[in-house]
Amino acid sequence: MHQYIVNASIQILPIVQDKHAYEWVDEAIDVIRGSGVRYEVGPFATVLEGTYEEVTAVIGKVNEFLYERGCAEWISSIQLQIRSGGDITGESKTAKFKQ
Repeated sequence: MHQYIVNASIQILPIVQDKHAYEWVDEAIDVIRGSGVRYEVGPFATVLEGTYEEVTAVIGKVNEFLYERGCAEWISSIQLQIRSGGDITGESKTAKFKQ
């Protein structure tokens, strides 16, 4: 894959009863925070920006982390936007709406 910037969103929906779902989400965000990839936490999903390889590696790390920590079940909802000829960033898509 090319080395342009892509962006993605990841939403983790734990289906668990062992602890509050937000605790699992907070731990998943800690994995993202430690990745070095640019990110922005939103109320429903976290947006990631980096190369395709960087972003997909972080998504994989989040899911592997949940598995290794014993999360019984979760939905990992992912959206990934790729532009063939250049960078695609969240800022380029939302700047016109900022006051």
